[in-house]
Amino acid sequence: MGRPENTETRHERFRTAPSSRLARALEDIGAGAYAVDEQGRIVAVNTRAGHLLGRGAQDLIGQDAHDLLHRGSQGQRLPATQCGMRQAFHSGHPAHGPTDYFAHADGTLLPISWMLTPYDIGDDASGTLVVFHVLERPHPAGPHPDETAEALTDLERLALLAETTTQLTSTLDVDEALRRLVGLVLPRLADWAVIDLITERDEVWRTAVVQADGGALIHHEELQGPMPPVPETSLMPLSRALRGIASTLAGPETYRVAPDSGIAVEQRHLFDATGIRSAAIAPIRSTRDVLGALTLGRAGQPDDFTVADLTLLEDIARRAGLALDNARLYQRQRAIAETMQNHLLPQMPSVPGLQMTVRYLPAPDASQVGGDWYDAFTLSDGATALAIGDVVGHDLEAAAGMAQLRNMLRAYAWSQQKPPSRIVDRLDEAIMPITDVAMATLIFARLTRTGDGRWELSWTNAGHPPPLLITHDGLTEYLTDGHGILLGTGTGTDRPDATITLPPDSTLLLYTDGLIEAPGRTLDEGLDELRQHAAALAHRPLTSFTDRLLRRVRPPGLDDVALLALRTPPGPPAHHS
Repeated sequence: MGRPENTETRHERFRTAPSSRLARALEDIGAGAYAVDEQGRIVAVNTRAGHLLGRGAQDLIGQDAHDLLHRGSQGQRLPATQCGMRQAFHSGHPAHGPTDYFAHADGTLLPISWMLTPYDIGDDASGTLVVFHVLERPHPAGPHPDETAEALTDLERLALLAETTTQLTSTLDVDEALRRLVGLVLPRLADWAVIDLITERDEVWRTAVVQADGGALIHHEELQGPMPPVPETSLMPLSRALRGIASTLAGPETYRVAPDSGIAVEQRHLFDATGIRSAAIAPIRSTRDVLGALTLGRAGQPDDFTVADLTLLEDIARRAGLALDNARLYQRQRAIAETMQNHLLPQMPSVPGLQMTVRYLPAPDASQVGGDWYDAFTLSDGATALAIGDVVGHDLEAAAGMAQLRNMLRAYAWSQQKPPSRIVDRLDEAIMPITDVAMATLIFARLTRTGDGRWELSWTNAGHPPPLLITHDGLTEYLTDGHGILLGTGTGTDRPDATITLPPDSTLLLYTDGLIEAPGRTLDEGLDELRQHAAALAHRPLTSFTDRLLRRVRPPGLDDVALLALRTPPGPPAHHS
């Protein structure tokens, strides 16, 4: 689908390094399947495709799929402009072709039907998944074979499974995964879909009851909610599925017998309320456990489910189980990480005359804690210490290093009545021999009240983005003085201090780089955007100012953000003669 690369090392990388997740996903498809990158080079191929093409994976990976495989009906090579599959690839949309030809390794032609769809090939790269079905055995070049209904039915089935894999593995949100699952099966396979999930407390919850009505999907929330427990010995279809025993067909008559459990009573109510006359029920399993059950029901569609339909339903439910398990694991890790991070970050002191607020927002696409932090505490001489910093890394080691750094800074600042630069110098000397921190940035400041009631800020900056000062009238200034090298370099350079008197009713903003940095945007652009929105919000109460600023400025899902904002009290009212 693109031109082959001339660089041997690049070619070898494609031969040896397809992602294991991608390879496993292709094996699950059960038909000939391969994935290509944005240039059309094959990056992964399943065993079935290799068998059909007469080529090993080592002969396919790294090759341009169009040049290697695509042929005309007489076996001729196809120019890109005459290849429908190539054109579909460049369109970037799902597509399929009823009859085309691939070149077999022995020189014969394979008449194939194909389907392709955009696909995540890993490492933040996008590609295309190609699934193909051989219409008949390889034959010499000749006229197009007749298309059969059976082949198209098989292709549609494979296309649905490929789409299910693509849709469900590309989200780590449980609710979104369930929404996509319902959209995949309705109305294609049924006019009702019911999803029962087993919670982490081993309770059953009827999470979705959805009806396909024309082009709309209607959610029947009155049929959703908690379910009775799953009986250990029940032979009823849903109970068996929720125990992971088997997939089963069911109908209203199944539940008209004397109920053996509360869950059977709920199933009778479901059939009565929906008018489902034929249902297929399959377990939703992960590799470790049973997560729930998927029920497809037909009320208005003419055909009943048959045993042959259970295989497709089981394939869909298995893919759903893997996706839901990954999403649940991600959300569990994220909740633990956020709880741990919040416990590591301190409570703010109450300082008479000052307003102070803090925020910590973890990156939405990261499940681990990070090294961003803030701190404020009262010093032994009554001054208030302020700190904001960022330890290199986004993992538990960075979080542990952050806690070490914060605690050491508190100890040094409390015990030594010295300018901020001397405290940070002492901290920098201790980083390598005492902590696990490789490098970090930091602003450390002392805030004191002067004799005339004003507030004076003294600070030093170790490689951190500069504080932003915003007056009540919307004037802004980045405090770029006091800037020195970051922590952990081992250079031993003396650090500067800077001092400023904060205007009345002004806001001081300390923040980490996640607020201003984003791919495709320069640091100056990020700083200018922060300045602009902070000025526009200067008149807002401090809590409103902070929350609105984060919503307006924060790049979506890129990095953690720690933020500390404080506001000085208004000055005395002006006297007019």
